[in-house]
Amino acid sequence: MNNHTKEIALSVILVVLLVVVFFPKLIFMMPNAMHMVILASLVVVFGFFSSLILHEDAHDEREGAHTMLAGRAGFLTGSILLLCGIVFQSLNHMLDRWLVFTLVAMVVAKIVARMYSDRNN
Repeated sequence: MNNHTKEIALSVILVVLLVVVFFPKLIFMMPNAMHMVILASLVVVFGFFSSLILHEDAHDEREGAHTMLAGRAGFLTGSILLLCGIVFQSLNHMLDRWLVFTLVAMVVAKIVARMYSDRNN
């Protein structure tokens, strides 16, 4: 199986697990033990997915550009959704601090990775 097929398969499994975790009662009545198994599976599948993302290698400039575009799209989509969640929850006076911490971590990681890349390349 090539990396694209693995990435797509892991992405589908990851999305299905996230939907099951988000809507546990809509899918099926989930006992606590099953919920723990699904959460553990979610962590394992995300670990495999992350390892594929970290080890992807561009063979030419076009593949490198596609990888960078996908990374930018993912970062911007995540940032926009977190920002929408922060604004929406702030207006309802129920701000979950994890949204803010996650957005701050994403921005700091982006800046640090960019500075590291500029300095070492």
